[in-house]
Amino acid sequence: RRERKREPEGLRPELANESGESVEDRNKWAVLTLYEALNARDVERVQQLLAPDIEWWFHGPPEHQHMMRMLTGADYEETTAATAFQFKAERVAAFGSTVVAEGSGPDADTAWVHAWTIAPDGIITQVREYFNTSLTITRVAADSASKSAASWSAHCTPVWESRRPERAGKSFPGLVLAI
Repeated sequence: RRERKREPEGLRPELANESGESVEDRNKWAVLTLYEALNARDVERVQQLLAPDIEWWFHGPPEHQHMMRMLTGADYEETTAATAFQFKAERVAAFGSTVVAEGSGPDADTAWVHAWTIAPDGIITQVREYFNTSLTITRVAADSASKSAASWSAHCTPVWESRRPERAGKSFPGLVLAI
C-alpha cells in the first residue's frame, strides 16, 4: 500500500495533483484512509475526509450500527476504544465516484458492505451501509430510459457482488444497488 504525505489542509490538495492516478484509485485511497482514521479514532482526519452533512443510510440489525456510533462519538460512551468495532476492509472496488468496501466482524458471523460516494474534490459525501445483507451492485446504462422492463434489464449489468462470510451459517437478505 502506498503511503501519502499528510497535508494540514486535508484531502482536497492531495487529490488535485497531476500524478496520473485514476479517479477510482484516488477515491479508493480516500476510503481506505477513512477506515484507518476511524480505527485509530483520529477525529481530525475523519473530519477532513467527510462532508459535514454526510448522508448515511443503513440496512441491517440496529445493534450493528457501528459506523453511526463512530461518526457520532457514541461508541466511546458505550465501550472503550480497545473493544470498539474495527472496520477492516477485505475487498475494495471503485466505480467512478462510488467506492465499495466489504469486510466481516471480529466473530466472522457478521458481514458488512459500505458503498461510499466521493465528490470530485475528494470529500466523502454519502455512505450506504449494509450489515448481514447480500449486495449486488449494478451499473445502469445511460440509454436505459425506455419504459420496457426487458429493455431496461438488458442495460443493467451486475458489476460487483458481496461475499457471505464462510462461518456465518445463515442466509442474508439481498439488495441491488444501481449506480
